[in-house]
Amino acid sequence: MRTIHEAARQVPVVLEAEVVVVGGGPAGIAAAVAAARTGARTLLVERYGFLGGAGTAAAVTNFCGLYAVVDGTPVRVVRGIASEITEALVKRGAAVEPQPAVGGKTAVVPYDTFAYKRVADELVLAAGVQLRFHTLVVGAVVEAGRIRAVLTESKSGRQAIAGAVFVDASGDADLAAFAGAPWEKGDAQGFLQFPTMMFRLGGVDDRLAEAEGVPRLRQLLLQAEAEGAFRFPRLSVIVRPQPHAGEWRANMTRIHREGRPIDGTDVDDLTYAELEGRRQVDLYAEFLRTYVPGFAASYVIEAAPQVGIRETRRLLGQYVLREEDVLGQADFADAIGCNPWPVERHTADRETRWAWIPGRGYHQIPYRSLLPRGVDNLLVAGRCLSADAVAQSSLRVSGPCFAMGQAAGVAAALCAQRGVRPAELDVAQLQYRLRQQGAWI
Repeated sequence: MRTIHEAARQVPVVLEAEVVVVGGGPAGIAAAVAAARTGARTLLVERYGFLGGAGTAAAVTNFCGLYAVVDGTPVRVVRGIASEITEALVKRGAAVEPQPAVGGKTAVVPYDTFAYKRVADELVLAAGVQLRFHTLVVGAVVEAGRIRAVLTESKSGRQAIAGAVFVDASGDADLAAFAGAPWEKGDAQGFLQFPTMMFRLGGVDDRLAEAEGVPRLRQLLLQAEAEGAFRFPRLSVIVRPQPHAGEWRANMTRIHREGRPIDGTDVDDLTYAELEGRRQVDLYAEFLRTYVPGFAASYVIEAAPQVGIRETRRLLGQYVLREEDVLGQADFADAIGCNPWPVERHTADRETRWAWIPGRGYHQIPYRSLLPRGVDNLLVAGRCLSADAVAQSSLRVSGPCFAMGQAAGVAAALCAQRGVRPAELDVAQLQYRLRQQGAWI
């Protein structure tokens, strides 16, 4: 590969905080708010001009993994900061809690994207968090196993932000990778779950769609293919109503590159995925208008600003959460929250494979899965936690990400205040502080 020589330069340290959080999705929002409420000077760095992560940038438009369904009844198991957000959205008339999903086997909370951005703004600012939007973390300064500062790029140029303790809520384990923490990507065969470009539709006849359209979706997809009108990249699709009349979300597309999974850390793959995702939005929107009752007058309100990535790097931390932990309802002495979402694998055969957590419907998340090896002052929260590929397919959704983020934020603040490494923190004290903040462990 050709290279060029870049001259050495002095990078100004423009900001400093006790806790620096990288990434403003569910994990990052919860981490920043929790750290600030625990008394730490906290800074949140986000690459976009708004918070919400995949929930806004990828237009997921519903929170998954807040509820377990036990004997047909939804039971809320992720609380704390996540509850504050959903309650604020419900008060605005911008969320429905809960909505049955996947044939009633689980429950989600659909929300209005703009309202979520505003609720997140208000929550973070009220907690006293300093925000840094439009800022991409591109490196780390590491000395003797400790991160001294993150390197950033923005319209203001290359800058550094110093901190005592850092939380990587980037989704891609960007900071962990820059700092030299070990990670892995894909399953034993290197397979990464296929991404999706979400889209929203307006002009839907709600009654007709619920009664006649959605119950026949798969049959109609197969009929359209049999008639030669369409060929679909995905058959396991989800189309559900949003809080406002006539507006529906569509989780239908599946993006691969000649059968190969998209790597969300490769810019060429991401470029291809955006173009292919929008092509598939057109394809499925036309199918809905042509074949599905209730959608004849529908139109695309919005395709997501970015493709929705399900899986990239996963931390190799002090404990690697396993498939058998998820499906076995595992408990841990160092638990910091719960996850009720089933294993959800987006596979190469156009289907989505589900495996449900039996019994009580959830497992606990161990604190050790947030702790990297080899970096003393870093915690990781969100879909890049330390887990195997199958377990990650359950834990990557917003509910457990909120739980992990709140735990990482409290832990980071306590470590900064006490001058201890995250691995040395008294977990019982962390659990006590989490319960004080309304979390359910």
